[in-house]
Formats: sequence, C-alpha cells, structure tokens
Amino acid sequence: MVSMAAEIGFAFICVVLKTTTTLPPTLASPTTTTSVVDQIRELEGATAGRIRTDAAATALASTDFGTNASSVDAARPAAVFYPSSAADIAALLRASSASASPFPVSARGCGHSTGGQATAPGGVVVDMASLGRPRGDGDGPSDARLAVSARGRYIDAGGEQLWVDVLHAALAHGLTPRSWTDYLHLTVGGTLSNAGISGQAFRHGPQISNVLELDVVTGTGEMVTCSKEKQADLFDAVLGGLGQFGIITRARIPLVPAPARARWVRLLYADAALLTGDQERLIAERGAVAGLMDYVEGSVLTDSQGLIGSWRSQPPSSFFSEGDADRVAALAKDAGGVLYCLEGAVYYGGAADTTAADADKGLEVMLRELRYARGFAFVQDVSYVEFLDRVRAGELKLRAAGLWDVPHPWLNLFLPRSRILDFAAGVFHGVMLRRGGGGAVMGPVLVYPMNRRGWDGAMSAVFPEDDGDEVFYTVGILRSAVAAGDLARMEAQNAEVARFCADAGIPCTQYLPSYGTQAEWAARHFGPGRWYRFARRKRKYDPSAILSRGHRIFSDPLAAPTS
Repeated sequence: MVSMAAEIGFAFICVVLKTTTTLPPTLASPTTTTSVVDQIRELEGATAGRIRTDAAATALASTDFGTNASSVDAARPAAVFYPSSAADIAALLRASSASASPFPVSARGCGHSTGGQATAPGGVVVDMASLGRPRGDGDGPSDARLAVSARGRYIDAGGEQLWVDVLHAALAHGLTPRSWTDYLHLTVGGTLSNAGISGQAFRHGPQISNVLELDVVTGTGEMVTCSKEKQADLFDAVLGGLGQFGIITRARIPLVPAPARARWVRLLYADAALLTGDQERLIAERGAVAGLMDYVEGSVLTDSQGLIGSWRSQPPSSFFSEGDADRVAALAKDAGGVLYCLEGAVYYGGAADTTAADADKGLEVMLRELRYARGFAFVQDVSYVEFLDRVRAGELKLRAAGLWDVPHPWLNLFLPRSRILDFAAGVFHGVMLRRGGGGAVMGPVLVYPMNRRGWDGAMSAVFPEDDGDEVFYTVGILRSAVAAGDLARMEAQNAEVARFCADAGIPCTQYLPSYGTQAEWAARHFGPGRWYRFARRKRKYDPSAILSRGHRIFSDPLAAPTS
C-alpha cells in the first residue's frame, strides 16, 4: 500500500491523473441542501419511497462503525431516502443525473464501514434496509427478498439482506453458501462491494468469486441484470467496486450441501514462522495436512488483550480453563509477550460428505503433524451455525458493556507471502508492543493466508500484484478506541505501520481502503493499469460521479486532469 506510493512518486501521480474521468462542468457548482431536498421531494409523489430530512435521520446516516464523532456534521446528508423497490432507487439516481448540479447518493446497509465510505455529505443516503421492510399495508415483505432454488442450488438475496438471514434461509433446504465473512450481520450488497473474506477464502475465494448474477442500478439510474455471460463488464466492475458503479439490489449466490457441525480448533504458537508455515501447509493442494481444514485463520495474542481483544471469536463456552489461562500467560511471557493462534474448523454431518469419524481422523492427523506448542491444542464441537455466527456473541458482550459503539480505527492489509515474517517482526513484535506510541492493542489482530487462484483479476477488488507466488496474506488490526486519546494514538500507530512498510520496502494493499484524495487512490491503491480501468468504468456507469463520494475517489468537483 504505502511502499507503492514511495516507489512511484509524484511524477507517476501526474501521469495517472491524465486518465481521470472528466465530469460535466456543472459538478463544479456546489449543491445546496435546500436544492437537493426540493429535487427529491418531487420523488415522493412519483415513487413509493419515503424521504426524511430531520436531524435524527441525517445524523444516523452520518455515522458508521469506524466514525470519529467529530466528523459527523461534515458527513451529514441533506436527506435519507427509504425506497420500497429497486425502481425507487433508479428514480432517485435519474433525478440526480438530470439535475444541473447532480447530488451525491450513497447506499447504506448496516453502516459497518470504518471511514465514512457510505456517507453522502450534502446529498442523499439510501437506507437499503427499507427494501426488506413490510409494505404500508403490513401484509409482508415488499418483495420475495430471499428466495432459494433447491433444484438450481442458488439463493436470490436482496442487496439489503443480512448474511445471517441468507444462511438460515439456505439451511432450511439443507444448503449453504460456500464463502463467508467472519461477521454475518452485514448486508449482501455491502460485502460484495468490497470482497468478503474469511477463513474459507483459501479454498473458495472471496464472496465476490461466489456470485452467479446481480441486479444493479447504475449511476445513471439504469436497472441492469448482469453476470459473467451478460453485461460482464458491469458485473466485474460492481463486484469489489466500492459502490462506485452501481447499487446492488439482488445477488444470486450458489449453494452447496450444508454440514451440521464443526470441530473448532485453536492451536497456540510461540513463533510466527511455525504458524505461517502450518497455515500454508493446510491450504496447499498436496501434503500430509493439505485440505484437512475447511476454515483456516490465525491471530496474534498479546498480554494486553481482554474482552475487547477477544470479542471477535467467542465460543459458547471458553476454550480455556483457569489453569489453561495461567499456562498460556506463562507461554506468552517466555515468548516475549506475543503468541500466535491458528484457528480452524472441520465441518461434518448434515448433508456434507464428511462424517464425524472423518473429522476425528483428520483432526488426529493435524494434531500429530502440525508444529504448535505441545500441550496447547484446544478443541470444541459446535453446530455449523454457532461457528459461522460466533462473532455475534462477542458483539453482544461488548454492547452490554457499552464498548461497541466506539470509534474503530481499523487497518486491513494484503501482504506478499515473501514478506509476512518481516512484517511480523517489525509490527507484531515492534510497533504494536511500543505502548508509549500506540497504546494497548485493544482489539483482535488477524493474520492468515489465501490462494491467489480464488480471486478474479477482472473484478474491481484490488489484491497484490502477481509476484509468482500463489499465496498472499491478509492482516487485520481491528481495534476499538475506548478511552480518551485512544483514537489519536491508534491512528498514529496505523501511520507508523505504514511508514515501517514503506521503509522496509514491503508492498502492501489496503483491504477496506481509505484515502484522502484521488491522487492517493490512483497511486497508492490502484496503480496505473488498474486505475485506468477503474476510471474507464466510472465514466461508463456513473459519469456524473454521483455514487459513493464518501470514498473520496471521485468527488464534487472531480480533480481536473493534469497536463
């Protein structure tokens, strides 16, 4: 991420900006709140959608999971639109496109972005959840927003639907999607606009690689059904497209026979090289332990993590007894304050091919072959649903303690396999342990590998350039700013991580990216080839740069091309 900018430099930025989409001159004129409200009020008679401009509605639409409260007023929209159908959304976007000063429009699902990406300052935020709410007559959902085809083995899900509801709808037919995020209380459209990754991605790819068809409303208000066979460029643009090309109103997700249970495994390591080596053996195509786990992740454990540090992965009962906790603390002390945890799962039972005996046999092989610290293997047997929805339990605990609705200055990176140990030494054992500069960890820290073959380079999602290695890593530093001063310290520590990568020459790509200017996006995130394609698609599907300006990729006015 950062090192790319350091290598490319300002000269490259100037070259890249020559390919920038040129927008109509009217975009240079500021859009006033009054004019936006007047324009969209006309929609109330022409659509079934509702509009709110009151402070309560617009304040909620100004915040997200990562929000710094001081920025709420700057992100406030002029109005919030509550559509009853995709046609209502199309009408809104056509109204903006037809305006002398097109106003920004952003789709908001659960508001789980961490940098204001779903905001629409001075414009309109679309409350996607209203698509799934009952009609005014109270007779039921506005449409069949979750429809399973058992024969076709797919589910049609509205873009506003939560993945946890997709799961339960599919399980009613003995089926399940293959690829997940770790947190299921996110919308289908939201994760597909990014990538959607978790411990299944090594085998099945991210969620965007597991989509058959989409219904999309483009920035010009056109309603399009697209797939790899029909309107493929739009399909590829929208998946991982950060909401820049269209709003996803339906996704067709493939399904497979569902297991019933999961053997949930945690293995502790005192050495990053042993952890990553075992992770890579588990996701390989050949070898003694290859393919034995259905889910492979990992995390970094420090002695400063309590409830906040462990919220992400809460089992029904603790993995560790009090005696185990004392032994783990001693192991961490001997390891210099940092341990690593390989977290995995083996699915079995139900409609899956794997039986309980198969799961036990595979587990026996893994516990014999993997190089974890002996005596520090912990296993629980849970339902498939309990495993997939495990983060919810941690969320509820934090909510009960008043620790959920706080700023979350998260940093998510993709790293080349060849440099993961350099990163671990400099960040996990360096930057993160320097408490004076960054404070306690205060959140989960994830590290796990994925296989490149599961990703589709035609889609908009950015992942590391092919360096000849099949494997790359994701690192997620997922922190909560609870006390006064935490946010500033954590943001400073994120910047320190970026500087370390730049100084060490470690190429990084941000996942769930956030940059302040178009020049930074072009140089630091996309690179010249990808930026050219991204800008070309923007020109084609949202020429007035109406959609998702909260990302600050294409803004009002758009940065002029550099001569």
